[in-house]
Amino acid sequence: MTSPPPIDNDYLMEILVGLLNTPSPTGFAEAAVTYTEKAMTDLGLAPRRTVKGGLLAEWAGSNETPRALTAHADTLGAMVKEIKSNGRLTLTKIGGFAWNTVEGEGCSVFTSSGKIVRGSLLPIKASTHVHAKKVSELERSDENMEVRLDERTTSPEETHALEIEVGDFVTFDPRVEVSHDGFIRSRHLDDKAGVACMLAAVKAMQDAGYEPVQRTTLHISNYEEVGHGAAAGFPPDLVELVVVDMAAVGEGQASDEFHTTICAKDSGGPYHIDLTRHLRKLAQEAGIPYKMDIYPYYGSDGEAYWRAGGDVQVALIGPGVDASHNYERTHIESLIATAQLITEYLRS
Repeated sequence: MTSPPPIDNDYLMEILVGLLNTPSPTGFAEAAVTYTEKAMTDLGLAPRRTVKGGLLAEWAGSNETPRALTAHADTLGAMVKEIKSNGRLTLTKIGGFAWNTVEGEGCSVFTSSGKIVRGSLLPIKASTHVHAKKVSELERSDENMEVRLDERTTSPEETHALEIEVGDFVTFDPRVEVSHDGFIRSRHLDDKAGVACMLAAVKAMQDAGYEPVQRTTLHISNYEEVGHGAAAGFPPDLVELVVVDMAAVGEGQASDEFHTTICAKDSGGPYHIDLTRHLRKLAQEAGIPYKMDIYPYYGSDGEAYWRAGGDVQVALIGPGVDASHNYERTHIESLIATAQLITEYLRS
């Protein structure tokens, strides 16, 4: 049994918390991409931007069987759909989530002029003392939710005067909290946890004096939550692609918050059997705590690349995240195990 190089837990958590506190809904992920770009540069890599706004960094290996790792920096979010007659905002979702998962959450509206206006997402009938049972009975649909701005506005004119317009991006507060027992509770662990695991694995390799056995492309996508994040950007001679994204924890799932998970199949079908088995063998040989799982309502950037015509083997790994696309939670043990599996893959 080989031992993976040690993971710098403080570094992993620093990167993760920094990313979680950086707003980056799909289409507006520039700040998180810039944060990751700096982290890669600090590790001695030479990242470059794709035309689409993602990141690529080549890491030379001793052999030339090209591989890639990908994780996504974009998250769920929303955009202003309408400025209502009462000055409040109707939103349109970015990504797949239910309105009740962000009901009552604080949010920020980013105007095209650079101004940030704070508010809260509420149902249009929010007060129990005014609407009684209608509060719980109201369907949480697009038209029944609104942003109450923390400004003096009761009309479209007053809201326009705040420089808010249709098409402005809206982000929901992550509310990051790290417990003394190693739990990390926050929105958008999907997939900033994956990005942090990837960077922590790179640092662990460098600290231990290792380089990848194969030439490796590190890919950070910025459109995953809408289905086409990693559809392009890889070298044409790529052979293997390992996606690092969250594992779904919940009823009927094998994943938990204390292991890394290797996904055998999701809504797009099975991942490549040979690469999946290779990762499983690496975890077993290195004593890395892992689970095998299947996600029925899940798609990944690896499938986006497959659908775009990528002729590669694809596998999916990631830390276990409870309450995905809600107020999520994971544990440092799951993050460490994921980073360790990445290091063993890079060394294989």
